[in-house]
Amino acid sequence: MSSEVSLNWTECYPLAMSLPQNLAANLKTLRQRTGLTQQQLSKRSGLPRSTLANLETGSGNPTLSVLGALSAALQVGLDELLSAPRGLGVLYPAGSLPKEHRGQATIQSLLPDPLPGTEITRMEIPSGARIRGVPHLPGTREYLYCAQGEVDLRVGGQKFLVKAGDVCAFQGDLPHSYGNPSSVLALCTGVVVLAPMA
Repeated sequence: MSSEVSLNWTECYPLAMSLPQNLAANLKTLRQRTGLTQQQLSKRSGLPRSTLANLETGSGNPTLSVLGALSAALQVGLDELLSAPRGLGVLYPAGSLPKEHRGQATIQSLLPDPLPGTEITRMEIPSGARIRGVPHLPGTREYLYCAQGEVDLRVGGQKFLVKAGDVCAFQGDLPHSYGNPSSVLALCTGVVVLAPMA
């Protein structure tokens, strides 16, 4: 007596079944959000308009090359094309994003989703505290916005006093540090634009 088990692959892999619908919804939303027609996206991506129309109805079966062309043309990751469609916004309650402590300072990521080549953090630096920055690859740029207090920024031997409302742009591949010379808590936002990998 044989004991054969019949499996329906769509039951085993429900994610695979939702991919065409996810792609259809995400592609249409992303295209419309960027103000592109199917014809304009066709030109930008190098894909036939008929392919885009099929994908937006969920009836297409794209190759990895097609997904890569769409990803590049819309400037989004493959995960954003294929994941379950999101609402128009997502609220991340206070304290839900990762924080790290460096000495007395607190550094919190402001990006809940990865944004390739970019880091955005909020720094809280108590009065009298100083923290070291992490040098990045050559060609990396950093931008520091001070929202409250003052930051004594030192970059490769140069010193900048960044006051509330100021922005300082600097080379992120040089040794740098942030200090708070004032008597109030310094609050600032740091943006790191990483150099492209060679």
